[in-house]
Amino acid sequence: MNKKLYMQFAGSCTFVIFAFLSYVIKFYPSWLKAFDNVITSAVRSVYPSWNRFFLWITQFGNTVSIALLFSAILFVLVYGKKYIDAIWLSTGVITIAVVVNPLLKLFFARERPLLNHLVVETSYSFPSGHATASMVFYGSLILLIPLFIQTKIWRISLQWLLIFFILFIGISRIYLGVHFPSDILAGYCESLTWLLFTYPIYRKQRLIRVLQKKQW
Repeated sequence: MNKKLYMQFAGSCTFVIFAFLSYVIKFYPSWLKAFDNVITSAVRSVYPSWNRFFLWITQFGNTVSIALLFSAILFVLVYGKKYIDAIWLSTGVITIAVVVNPLLKLFFARERPLLNHLVVETSYSFPSGHATASMVFYGSLILLIPLFIQTKIWRISLQWLLIFFILFIGISRIYLGVHFPSDILAGYCESLTWLLFTYPIYRKQRLIRVLQKKQW
């Protein structure tokens, strides 16, 4: 119960951050100018030395990459009759990354930074689609891994690898000149809010399913 309350509190915090950023972007975007400029300058201070790395890692947040990896994981879950896990994963990815985030982009209609773009992007900037999709997909996998991998060293290694990917996919979007840091933060918070509020519900349903199978 305590773990559930902690996750709900953390989810409330990420929602408040997302709501604050959304309000500021909509009505007082100049408030974030200093924040965005300082972080962008720090990230792009190594430009162009890290072009190859960031062009590589940003691909793991692309629509095609997420779709292919998501389909593969979903197939494994369904094939293994892990239906509750498959439903939670697919609901999060489809709801947040496919439906909600594109609608938010249209609502806020924030133009992208006036920097040299190293990749082509045609949609609006806020919230970042790459940050949102990577957090909701790879973040879900981080929470799913302990349920399927019992070896501690492998479990922790894979979780840290996914954390690395989430973090550097977000940084890559700033480095490549297509997003403001506030876009990335908002995308992370958007997905984290979903994960933190729905994970306890998913775990409860999964436990019920396991108990029902034992009774059969």
